[in-house]
Amino acid sequence: MAQVATLFLLRLILINESGELTTTLDQLQPGQKADIIRIDGADSVASRLREMGFVPGEEVKYLRRAPLGDPVKCSIHGCRIAVRSGEARRVLVDLVA
Repeated sequence: MAQVATLFLLRLILINESGELTTTLDQLQPGQKADIIRIDGADSVASRLREMGFVPGEEVKYLRRAPLGDPVKCSIHGCRIAVRSGEARRVLVDLVA
């Protein structure tokens, strides 16, 4: 007997104090652009993300997700960077219209 698994994705979208849509980098759709608000955490992973250019005020473009869902590929400072979904979940962003 074959079992069928169904995957439901829940997108986390928040509205910040100024009324802008806020979410995390891993929740973006391919082609969407967003401004980085902050990186959650103060550990080595957060530090490494900042070293790669994920700093507040920078614009990031979500390019694609790997076929099995991890990692995600994005563009920042003209460079294409792949980060794990767990790391991308720590990057809080404002969607750009």
